[in-house]
Amino acid sequence: MADPSFSPSPAPAPSEAEPIRMRTLVLLRWFAIAGQLAAVIVARVMGVGFALEPVLALIGAAVAMNLWQVLSPPRRTSARLAVVQLTFDLIQISALMALTGGLANPFALLVLAPVTVAATSLDTRETVALGVATMVLISAVSLCALPLHDADGQELVLAPMLALGHWTALMIGVVFFAGYAHRVTVELQATANALFATQMALAREQRLQHLGGVVAAAAHEMGTPLATIKLIAAELADELAGRPDLQQDAIALRDSAVRCAEILRSMGRAGKDDLHLRAAPLRAVLEDAAEPHAGRGPAVEIRADSLDIRRDPAIIHALRNLIQNAVDFAASLVVVESQIGNGWLCVTIRDDGPGYSPALLSRIGDPYLTSRRGGAQREGYDGMGLGLFIAKTLLERSGARLGFANGGPGAVVTVRWPLDRIAADARAPLGDNPAQGA
Repeated sequence: MADPSFSPSPAPAPSEAEPIRMRTLVLLRWFAIAGQLAAVIVARVMGVGFALEPVLALIGAAVAMNLWQVLSPPRRTSARLAVVQLTFDLIQISALMALTGGLANPFALLVLAPVTVAATSLDTRETVALGVATMVLISAVSLCALPLHDADGQELVLAPMLALGHWTALMIGVVFFAGYAHRVTVELQATANALFATQMALAREQRLQHLGGVVAAAAHEMGTPLATIKLIAAELADELAGRPDLQQDAIALRDSAVRCAEILRSMGRAGKDDLHLRAAPLRAVLEDAAEPHAGRGPAVEIRADSLDIRRDPAIIHALRNLIQNAVDFAASLVVVESQIGNGWLCVTIRDDGPGYSPALLSRIGDPYLTSRRGGAQREGYDGMGLGLFIAKTLLERSGARLGFANGGPGAVVTVRWPLDRIAADARAPLGDNPAQGA
């Protein structure tokens, strides 16, 4: 029995995605700069007085930041870099507010722009940090802002009650806009991920159905040619009794045709036989999957726990493909072992061959992918690269998760099922037999 503390290892984390493109941040800042310059020009035309030189200096700092980003070599935007850029925008806008009346500035609402952008592109932690910084800066600006003056030199100030209302509205705005934007973004991402996963699943199902139709047609059409090849090869073997070298080739050709015919018959027979046996010991299922490859050269060693599982023909066929792939590339040994723990059944298939090419690990399971590291394979191997694709699709239909790795030496395939998806009671009643078509 395996260690009960076994727990399936988590899948490797994907590389960090770009939260927002630098080009987008630069473009948004250009719009902000244009709006700030337009507001300064309109205010001066209307005779509103404020500290013009510091205001222009702050706008110039934003222009300099954008020019630096444009002239710098292109690079991916990390979450940390995006936070730095948005923090710069927040400080620049807050400083402009402090120089132009604070909460009395009708454009004070724009201070919410950086935290709103953060909520749509960054994680909750970064968004909360930027939101807190926004609240602190708004509070500081409300206490120490320089007042605006009209054309007659009178200060434009808000009544204390109105100023408190503006401050409260901005505080609420930080929470509402950030929370709303973050929530909508998360839901849109979840929807997009679900749509992508559905599209991938549909594409895989379509490819498998197409492949199944091709296989069925090939099995139907190959019967007569194989019989002809077998007959002619047998006659050639008899005619070449005096040429032992050529006779051996004819015998090998006849035996290959016989083997192909047996494979076709087993494909048609397996589905009928498996309909009545719904559960079996795990060892029996693994032995059934490994049996066709037991005498092909490398030893196949099975180490199985005492567990009854569903005896699904699709699962057996998929495991058989995985074991066949291991045997094809193994040097001398293939080990098939199971582990049970924490609500999971894990079946591991490892060989002592060359392993997978690191460049192809991320593509394992795609159709028509045949290469192993170094191209090593057993003599006579002529695969189409469909075995792993078929196995992966069938096992995922049964609720399994697959992992492919190199074990040094050799390849390692891990198949993990939740126990409630694979375990079965072999003593339970079978129920009604499946209906057979006419």
